[in-house]
Amino acid sequence: MIEHLEAARAELSAEGAQFALAKAEVLGHEIDVFAAAPPSMRFVWELATGYGDATYVVYEDESYTYAEIDARVRALAHHLRDTHGVGSGDRVAVAMRNYPEWIISYWAVMATGAAVVGMNAWWTSAEMNYGLSDSAPKVLIADSERLERVASELAELRATAPLHVIAVRTEGDLPDGASAWDDVVDPDAAPDGLPDADIDPDDDACIFYTSGTTGFPKGAQLTHRGCVHNLMNIAFMTTAMALAGAKADPAGAEAAAAAVAENAPPQTAFMAPTPLFHVTANNCLLHPATLTGAKIVLTYKWDAGRALELIERERITNFSGVPTMSREMLLHPDWETRDTSSLQGMGGGGAPLQPDLVEKIDENLPTGAPSTGYGLTETCGIVTANGAAFYTAKPSSCGPVVPTLQAKLIDELGNDLPADDPEAVGELCVKGAVVIKGYLNKPEATAEAFPDRWFRTGDIAKIDDDGFVFIVDRAKDMVLRGGENIYCSEVEAAIYKHPAVAEAAVFSVPDDRLGEDVGVAVVLVDGESLDEAGLTEHLTPLLAKFKIPAHVWFLDEALPQNANGKFVKRALQEKLLEG
Repeated sequence: MIEHLEAARAELSAEGAQFALAKAEVLGHEIDVFAAAPPSMRFVWELATGYGDATYVVYEDESYTYAEIDARVRALAHHLRDTHGVGSGDRVAVAMRNYPEWIISYWAVMATGAAVVGMNAWWTSAEMNYGLSDSAPKVLIADSERLERVASELAELRATAPLHVIAVRTEGDLPDGASAWDDVVDPDAAPDGLPDADIDPDDDACIFYTSGTTGFPKGAQLTHRGCVHNLMNIAFMTTAMALAGAKADPAGAEAAAAAVAENAPPQTAFMAPTPLFHVTANNCLLHPATLTGAKIVLTYKWDAGRALELIERERITNFSGVPTMSREMLLHPDWETRDTSSLQGMGGGGAPLQPDLVEKIDENLPTGAPSTGYGLTETCGIVTANGAAFYTAKPSSCGPVVPTLQAKLIDELGNDLPADDPEAVGELCVKGAVVIKGYLNKPEATAEAFPDRWFRTGDIAKIDDDGFVFIVDRAKDMVLRGGENIYCSEVEAAIYKHPAVAEAAVFSVPDDRLGEDVGVAVVLVDGESLDEAGLTEHLTPLLAKFKIPAHVWFLDEALPQNANGKFVKRALQEKLLEG
């Protein structure tokens, strides 16, 4: 099969082909780009408006066509430009659940040439204040829950720069100076066409915050070029694997295609169960769904039973969430009674699928297949992709690297490891069109993470003879909880604000449902007292709920340290978990 995959990739990327590659100088470095790449994400949206009356967004019991969303996008884009002067180089923050208004806001802001600041909807008031202060948006578009959290901070934020607020799905009084969504977004009065905008491929398209090991979130600057190339990388990898399967077994591929066609609904339908402020849902789901004229289905919150109901009702073809979600659906009692025959793909990213889950998905989708992708915010989406027969053959691998990225492994000192050694294990580094511009307002962090435009992922990997990547560990001090990155230093910093805490070491604890959860070992100041409930109470206003430790050990002796005075977390973790 591998030789067929290599042949398919070569065929698709050859000169004159759909995914032909070319060289371009980007941010001072020559890299591979797709010769036919659209110039901006605004151009992608303009292509999508041609789908007209096809269903685009479904949220619970609401449904909107491409034309209906387009009218709202045009109305909001003109309001942002004409009323607030939003344009190239500006930013607009979006803070809400996965409502249809998130998608409308995203395309409207993008159309003006401004950057979307996708704010984590789980952030506390303090975290929201930091994100808004750091990104300095001209406008904040937020739902009632997020507005309630940030209301007390608005006066302070406005002391340095104007910040207008557009309130989404709110009831009662609005914050001073805020406008209601329905008052500024009138689809019936939307001007024809989008406002003029001057967009360079390397302008910021969006700012997504990713936690840093310093304890402060970092605003990743995703460019139009990066987002466009991620979209094309996804299409390339999907097409290459399908073509390779057809080359390897023409009759089998034809039979499989016929079986899929027999159950296929009239429209491709994606379910977006993860937050749109992450690249997993936004760049790897919303973008391809939009470009291909698919339907995207949103939910108020994750619930496996509700998801199965919507899969049946909306004839979902592609489910892409964190592995926890796939496992919960397969184990749900309604899996046997709901009609899931429309599903052609099930998997996602945000965390690796355990090998047993790959097998379970393969067994439970008669006309579908498991899939996964490995990627990061800093790569605008996927670095690798694996699916279908390639995934079942190598269930521990996240797949080969996308065509517009170079990849290498480095050792602890930053030295390149031999590219032809399949046993080499080191930190994975990538360079190419999808790598972000840098971290907003953080030149030192940018220089450290992107030496010579190579992005140091912080993930320890190996690459086999077939070019398939295997993630074996993480160099970064991080807990990966249900697809959410939780950096231990951030949690430790909040814990240390309690006067009774002398020492604290945060680490991951294996969890059957979430993959990992947060654990902490705490040593108290002599004579002080604190219990788990008191610690949780202390952390609640400081951290989003998912970051608060679920497992707490209070120890009577100092935490183990190495010669450099750093806590030996791995030994501590093993000792406590064994106990």
